[in-house]
Amino acid sequence: MVIFNEKEKLTPAIVELKNQNKTIGFIPTMGALHEGHMSLVKASKAQNDYTIVSIFVNPTQFNNAEDLAKYPRTEENDKELLIKNGCDFVYIPTIEDLYEANEGAKHYDFGTIDQVMEGASRPGHFDGVATIVCKLFKAVQPTRAYFGEKDFQQIRIIQEMVKQENLDVEIVPMPIHRADSGLAFSSRNARLSTQQTSDAPQIYSILSQAVTLKNEGKDVAEVKAFVENEFKNSPFELEYFEITDEETLLSIEHFSEAYNIRGFVVAYAGDVRLIDNIQF
Repeated sequence: MVIFNEKEKLTPAIVELKNQNKTIGFIPTMGALHEGHMSLVKASKAQNDYTIVSIFVNPTQFNNAEDLAKYPRTEENDKELLIKNGCDFVYIPTIEDLYEANEGAKHYDFGTIDQVMEGASRPGHFDGVATIVCKLFKAVQPTRAYFGEKDFQQIRIIQEMVKQENLDVEIVPMPIHRADSGLAFSSRNARLSTQQTSDAPQIYSILSQAVTLKNEGKDVAEVKAFVENEFKNSPFELEYFEITDEETLLSIEHFSEAYNIRGFVVAYAGDVRLIDNIQF
């Protein structure tokens, strides 16, 4: 596995491979790698000649300095995991390699998709995400880029950014990778206590029960009331549960076969913010 720290060295190496008609799969990450990330590496290796992973904790997507400071950093372990899983290249840039002095996030107009859910609760977050992913795409020039659907709203943002920036990259959403318990893999899971880790699968269980209710003919209001009540009787503090159209991410009032529908949840286990979603 080859490690790059500077885009001036990385980009020419990638261009040389693409000139040989090689395909490049890319997984952008913030490190603290886990099985969910490795499932993306596996998918990329199956579909591309070369796979590259980036590790960069992007400051412009954190609207909470404390959250940025707490984000787990496990670079040596990350590199070992990538070698074990057959990654070809890893790009670990410094802030200076990607951002000019005093450069912040670019402001994008994403319409409604960055004004709801995570966009509403974390102002500026998605401008930061779009800015760094655009910078990484320009440095890496991938054929395909892989993202887990746990961050489904983020995927929609990146799809729109790629259109606006006219970038030649295929975005490949991948199903949420879960532990046997149903808990979605997340770098934040490392901050959970033993008891919280034991309790956390309840989140996916509640989502799954919500889908069952919909399939039994319950309407949106009834499903939302069920979920909110289940969280009241759980160890978690519910921040929000929304049922939306997958394309616009706008909340729906009634289930319909006319569009794809997904339920999104954010809940706190102590001070750890956990997100999950499920397709209805």
